[in-house]
Amino acid sequence: MTASSSPGASVSSGLGLYQPGGSLLHRAPAGAKLAGLAVAAVGVLRITTVPNLVLAFAVTLLAAGLARIPWRVGLAQLRPVLWFAVPLLAFQWLTAGPHRAVLVVGQLLLMVTLAALVTLTTRVSAMLDAFEAGLRPLRRVGVSPARVALVLALTVRCVPLVAQTFAETREAQRARGLERSPAALVVPLVIRLLKRADAIGEALAARGVDDDPADTGGRPRR
Repeated sequence: MTASSSPGASVSSGLGLYQPGGSLLHRAPAGAKLAGLAVAAVGVLRITTVPNLVLAFAVTLLAAGLARIPWRVGLAQLRPVLWFAVPLLAFQWLTAGPHRAVLVVGQLLLMVTLAALVTLTTRVSAMLDAFEAGLRPLRRVGVSPARVALVLALTVRCVPLVAQTFAETREAQRARGLERSPAALVVPLVIRLLKRADAIGEALAARGVDDDPADTGGRPRR
């Protein structure tokens, strides 16, 4: 993604996960995709059998394929979650049995995959606009829709962003022959995450997030 001088583009480049494309999913309105994600998340939590979970995964992977998301990019979104998913699987297996363990971990991975699919096919600017449009009624009670929208957009993109950083760091350490050293992975990963957090912070400041709401009407500058 090329850099832009506009503040909004700065935030987009700071998060930098969008995969350009012309698929139906790419062209779908951001609001529709976010609403669909919310409905899908509720549906995932209501899945009670492993076959239904597998079917839901198959549909999600089919959607990713139709959107032409590279499999390496998609897999990279799940890698950091596996560090948490594996211990969770073991704990659930011991305390609640194998069926519950597979179901809980599968639901987690499926929701992360769905969120990644939305973030990889939706520009940050479109996501911000969709959130802000839905939150406009909050202005009547003195809450800035633009600021709440920004927080929600950052939240939705958080896991894929960490996943991408993890994948980049692991690949760099593997190239140096240090993939078996935890310290060689963790230290550079933390440094990269801090740098990205700093870049996003600067982009947010450029949007006027730190401004006095009285100066901007409670709305980040665009």
